[in-house]
Amino acid sequence: MRKLAWVALLLVFAAGTSFAQSPAAARKLIEHSMVVTGHVLIEPDGSASGLELDQPEKLPAVVTRMVEGAVPGWRFEPVLVDGEPRKVKARMSLRLVANMLENGDYRISMRSGYFGKDALSPDERGAVERSSILAVAKQTRISYPMQAARVGAQGTVYVTVRVGRDGSVLDAVAEQVNLRTRGTPRQMESMRNMLARSAVSGVREWTYAPPTSGDLVGEESWSGRVTVDFTLDGEGRPEYGQWHAYIPGPRAIAPWLVDDLGAHGSPDLADPDGLHLVGQGLKLLTPLQES
Repeated sequence: MRKLAWVALLLVFAAGTSFAQSPAAARKLIEHSMVVTGHVLIEPDGSASGLELDQPEKLPAVVTRMVEGAVPGWRFEPVLVDGEPRKVKARMSLRLVANMLENGDYRISMRSGYFGKDALSPDERGAVERSSILAVAKQTRISYPMQAARVGAQGTVYVTVRVGRDGSVLDAVAEQVNLRTRGTPRQMESMRNMLARSAVSGVREWTYAPPTSGDLVGEESWSGRVTVDFTLDGEGRPEYGQWHAYIPGPRAIAPWLVDDLGAHGSPDLADPDGLHLVGQGLKLLTPLQES
């Protein structure tokens, strides 16, 4: 695809930056992505038989075609209800990425996906889920680091928390920081560190409501992901169906998740408005996208 006509590049330069890289080199740092949500229908044998996209009218046609074309190749570990395989409608969240090629074209791919354990009807889920999941009970506002604000640093921090049975945070790690502000490599590292420290410090002050029913109730601790967005001048999140431009940061793995990393998915699929429980999704047995 020659250009991303629907991409709005909102990346800004850090105040006072002397950016040494050429424009072409700088562009290679930038990643464009969007999260596509909806539901997938899964048969008792684990095959995917249908797809319902959220707000399909807002999605670029190329994205819709790509997701619809991938679904027939998906196969999941069958969902058991009372020991029997059951047809289910699972919540879906996909991260699509557009990368610039050497010739200036863009290649779009599906990088990661999360499929929720939604084996009940919407009405049943509404009655059951509130007590069977980890939820935020008390949330305090996270402060914008003063020095980060001075240099215009903006970005998104994906924080993984480990919550104890009393609802307090036992540990918290910034898994990834994606910047919307450019600078030299050293400046960007400094900006990431400032935003990460503030996000982790703030999230540690929150309290959570542990599950009181369901499969997770007997655990000693629970892990979840929280998205913390640092934005200046009232710039909001991109609307659903729009490409989001940023400079991805390196990923740091929460130490208590290292032994089973493959089961815990990508941090950038965390719910931007709440808590994403780690390691509780359905298991996709086939590639997300055929090569």
